[in-house]
Amino acid sequence: MNPWLPVAPCMPATCLTPVEGTVSPPRRVLRVAAATLVVLVGTVLALVARGFDVTGRIRLASAWSRLVLRVLGVRVEVRQGFAFLAGSAAGPRAVPASEAAPLIVANHVSWLDPLVMAAVLPSRPLAKQEVLSWPVIGALAMGAGALFIDRQRLSALPGAVGRVAESLGEGHPVTAFPEGTTWCGREMGAFRPAVFQAALDAGAPVRPVAIRYLGPDGVPAAVAAYVGDDTLSASIRRVAAARRLTVEVTLLPAVQARDRRSLAWAAESSIASVVVAPSVHSARIAA
Repeated sequence: MNPWLPVAPCMPATCLTPVEGTVSPPRRVLRVAAATLVVLVGTVLALVARGFDVTGRIRLASAWSRLVLRVLGVRVEVRQGFAFLAGSAAGPRAVPASEAAPLIVANHVSWLDPLVMAAVLPSRPLAKQEVLSWPVIGALAMGAGALFIDRQRLSALPGAVGRVAESLGEGHPVTAFPEGTTWCGREMGAFRPAVFQAALDAGAPVRPVAIRYLGPDGVPAAVAAYVGDDTLSASIRRVAAARRLTVEVTLLPAVQARDRRSLAWAAESSIASVVVAPSVHSARIAA
């Protein structure tokens, strides 16, 4: 199997627990309808954005992402370490970066993750090449100034890493999900080290970010997870039905290392300290 096409053990039947607390059917319909309208408007904006510079695309994608999250009823809380930093019932606001052009890396749980990251830390997303062929989503990714990586061809990897390094060097932050696939949120996959080489080549800091989805009671919830053979439509319906779905975004201190494998491990461990129980992560290390 291609090492750049990892497969998580998470599956809907075992990972997706029943939604605890749902909104009324009319509100679900309203949320889906509003999100559909915003996406359609986004495709038009994406075409217009192709005439913008990279900074303009990043800002537009950030504003659009905040709107999508709002109409879906997803609350965002941003924390610095474990201290509350920003977030309100009115929705998320961007957190100003204290470092120039960081490589931002996060754990991957849901199709919502890129929207959350764009809303909180405006940056260029790193996406898989096949996204370009997806209806609507491909156009939105292009409009957001996304960078693409062809995971089917390892020979194309150095070029993708070079483009990420170039973006960082030009002062444009890049967001990546180094697990290469989604997990349920209770566990994590190992971080692939290739993208971290871009940070080393550009002399850019690496900022780990932990993502957790919480239910009405503040307990981690799998309702937003998009794993295994789950369908996007089913996942959207679950999110639209959820009451007080909150995504907690924890901004962690930048990590440093001399080589990409150590850098990947440092970032993964930092994020795991927030999203994974210590005993679970230790057991995976031992294995």
